[in-house]
Amino acid sequence: MSVDLSVVVPAYNEEGRLRPTLEAICTHLRAEPGRWGEWELIVVDDGSTDSTAKIAREAAADEPRIHVIASEDNRGKGNALRQGVLASYGRRVLVTDADLATPIEELDRLDKQLAAEDSAAAIGSRAHPDSTIEVHQRRTREWLGRMGNRLIRTVAVPGIHDTQCGFKLFDGDKARAAFADSRLDGWGIDVEILRHFRREGWPVTEVPVRWSHQEGSKVRPLDYGKVLLELVHLRARALRRTDLLVVGLFLVAALLLYKDLWADLGHGYLDDAGQDQNQWEWFFAVTADNVIHLRNPLFTTLQGHPDGVNLMANTVMLGLSVPLTPVTLLLGPTVTWALVLTLGLAATATSWYWLIARRLVDNRWAAALGAALAAFAPPMISHGNAHPNFLVLFMIPVIVDRALRLCEGRAVVRDGVLLGLFATYQIFLGEEPLLLAAMGMLFFALAYALVRRDVARTAWRPLLRGITVALAVCLPLVAFPLGWQFFGPQSYTNVLHGDNTANGPRAFLEFAGRSLMGTDERADRFAMNRTEQNAFFGWPLVALTTAIVVRLWRLAAVKALAFTAFAAAFLSLGSKFRIPYTDIVLTGPWRALAHQPLFESVIESRFAMICAPVLGILVALAVDRLAVTKDRVHQVVGLAAVAAALLPVLPTPYPVRERQDVPEFITRGMYRAYLSEGESMVTVPLPSPAAAEALHWQSATTLDFPVAGGYFNGPWGPDRIGIYGATPRHTSNLFSEVRTSGQVPVIGPNWQAQARADLEAWRAGVVVLQPQYNAEALHATVEKLLGKPGRRVGGVWVWDVGTSRDTGAGER
Repeated sequence: MSVDLSVVVPAYNEEGRLRPTLEAICTHLRAEPGRWGEWELIVVDDGSTDSTAKIAREAAADEPRIHVIASEDNRGKGNALRQGVLASYGRRVLVTDADLATPIEELDRLDKQLAAEDSAAAIGSRAHPDSTIEVHQRRTREWLGRMGNRLIRTVAVPGIHDTQCGFKLFDGDKARAAFADSRLDGWGIDVEILRHFRREGWPVTEVPVRWSHQEGSKVRPLDYGKVLLELVHLRARALRRTDLLVVGLFLVAALLLYKDLWADLGHGYLDDAGQDQNQWEWFFAVTADNVIHLRNPLFTTLQGHPDGVNLMANTVMLGLSVPLTPVTLLLGPTVTWALVLTLGLAATATSWYWLIARRLVDNRWAAALGAALAAFAPPMISHGNAHPNFLVLFMIPVIVDRALRLCEGRAVVRDGVLLGLFATYQIFLGEEPLLLAAMGMLFFALAYALVRRDVARTAWRPLLRGITVALAVCLPLVAFPLGWQFFGPQSYTNVLHGDNTANGPRAFLEFAGRSLMGTDERADRFAMNRTEQNAFFGWPLVALTTAIVVRLWRLAAVKALAFTAFAAAFLSLGSKFRIPYTDIVLTGPWRALAHQPLFESVIESRFAMICAPVLGILVALAVDRLAVTKDRVHQVVGLAAVAAALLPVLPTPYPVRERQDVPEFITRGMYRAYLSEGESMVTVPLPSPAAAEALHWQSATTLDFPVAGGYFNGPWGPDRIGIYGATPRHTSNLFSEVRTSGQVPVIGPNWQAQARADLEAWRAGVVVLQPQYNAEALHATVEKLLGKPGRRVGGVWVWDVGTSRDTGAGER
């Protein structure tokens, strides 16, 4: 059959208006036979329970160009349209709703647009500024529809402002191909078809139309929610098996790394975490406690009593700790800690995989290898001991992608808004990683602009405009939290990190302690501690990526990536660095940044972490080209070189030790008899970055007692310089010295007076000494300071130093 135009009308229980609709369509098409040529009208009865099918057959008896397709069951608009379009023969195919909310006369506009713009589809759009809405829906219904449509286009088809208007004209062959590939049976079919056209690169044009709301419409406001659910199913089914396998492998790899922690959540403690696991579990617990009691999540006095802790000025990761509150309350903060580490690592690898596959390479396995290196590189694994804020970086690739979209200039305002929201969320995951990512993006942008000035001339205006929009969105959202962080109670200016915070040049060529070919003894010589092994890529990987840069130097992206890695590595060397095997000391570029706002609290060696995704992308680019080369020798040798470079830096599982049990004095609530309102518990020694078991006592129980001292970032001195832990006092220093030395000092009246003053400053109610290293010396010191013996209660020694009260334990 040679048919110029097919009109498809899906119908379900439309006996009241189907006949006028069919008559209107036929009358319009008969009026200009020369324009419309041979045409057909296909009515698809979607299992109607009224006389719809009978009316359609009667119309077909009068007009042979009307064809009727009847379904026994009602399966939805999507199924009806699919049947009708696949049964059509037209060079053009119009799909229209049975209510003709858009009059058939509007076909003229769509037809002219389809021919004039060489489009594959011309679709009616009620959102077009030139459209005419003659009869509006109720305001609530119209608002819900508009919001639903906005969500749909954001999720599925950005740039198309009205996906659901039931009046669309398609190129016939393309329409049949799209509907044959479709899977949805409901209202989401419109979006699925438009997504197919987008994917194939077939142009879609929105056309202004007249539209009138028709009473009895089958579309309800909640149907927009159903469309979104259908799109979720559609996207899930559209995932490639390779993608699912890669994500599964990332998750398995993360689980294997943390398998020993998961095997004993009740007593397992990451061996190289220092006191950070205690600190992070406390962060998760106190955030959940603040949320459930509707308290300020940015502050607490549960440690550092009575001054408290500025939580926003610490790495509490509110972006995860707040939404994971139910997990923390139900399963405990240790489960939250393990989940954040494991799922965060897998999510970060998945995010890099998505970005690399979307932007840089065609081969999915090449993208997976690059993403694995970006997320599981030695610096990342080092931070996986204790710093989830540097491990959970799944938002960084998303931010990078949105910045690249801004450079394209397609939807600058929308992309700018999203970039602002993404940056806001990353601030609540980790501010320092966002700063490092911004520096890495700046390095890349500057280098790429120098290499591709033509691209830079096109991209800088939409990029600048989008960043302005992003700042306009982000700054109001973070103004109060950041104001609290920098100017609120217990805020500080900058953080003292101590010495040995820069990388040495040799650190880049060495292997990390958790790498397959590394040892702790050797790696410890080149890093400040085992959680800050921020380089350690190993000489084979450095050699491989150098060879890749030389081989692919013609690519502008490779030149920019090479500059980014070099600049980041150079900054990480600090203000001064020594050339290996010589006595020559040079000044590094970090000297210019070290005392600048924001940078003054950064550990400079962490700039080397920027190299991890750069090296991952370079490896992905190389493997992608090796996968398609026809030179088998070249391919085998190249892949063998990649394997030889990556094998030595494969991460090994994190070692776990058994943590000490919480004493019965805490678990059975015996401490309550010793603490009045506003009083704190003073543990011996006080909790600090060297010993923070008391934080575990709190997070593992009910968080209803404050402690003096603590492990957090807080102010010290008149300049409010940031230090790790509470402001030290003479008595807390004394306890630390005794625990380290095991020697009981001479205690006289001066020391006793100082102890009384310090206990008063801490508002102490009870002093607690648990079994530990050099406990005998600590016990003797406390007795001499307080001038009275302690009592053995619930597995610990206690001294009542608070107000007089009846403990039920006799005179103390």
